[in-house]
Amino acid sequence: MSEANRAIIHRWFEEVWNQGRLETIDELLAADGIMHGLTETGAPATGPAEFRPFVERFRGAFPDVSFKVVKTLVDGDMAALAWEATMTHRGDHLGIPATHRSVAITGQGMARIVNGQIVEGWNNWDRHALLEQLGLLAQPAIAAQ
Repeated sequence: MSEANRAIIHRWFEEVWNQGRLETIDELLAADGIMHGLTETGAPATGPAEFRPFVERFRGAFPDVSFKVVKTLVDGDMAALAWEATMTHRGDHLGIPATHRSVAITGQGMARIVNGQIVEGWNNWDRHALLEQLGLLAQPAIAAQ
C-alpha cells in the first residue's frame, strides 16, 4: 500500500500541477475529499468541483508551473511530502496583474489516501516568498550589526 500511495502523490503533482490534466483531479480526489490550505479565502475545498477552480486560476496565473517532489514519506494511508516549484507569473487569474517575474517557492503537504483516492489533504506553502518575488511585498531593511 505504501508504494501505491507514494505513486498517487507523485502522479497528483505531475499530472494535475505540471501537466494541467484537470481530469486527474476527478480521478484522484474523492468526491467528498477535503483540501485544506489552498483557497484564497482559507476555507477548505470539498471535492473536485470546488478544488478545480483553484487549479485553473493558479495555472492561469503561472502556466509554466513546475513542481518537484523532493521527499515523500508514507505510513499506511498517510503520505507527507516536501516540494519545490518554479514558475513565471504570466496571467491575471489570481487578481494580480501579470508581473512576468520568475518565482521559486517551497511547500509541504500531507494527504490521507483511501482506496486509491485522496480523501483529505493539508497544504502549507510559502505565500510570503511568492508575493515578495512578485514585487508585491517590500523587503524590510536589515540593520547592519
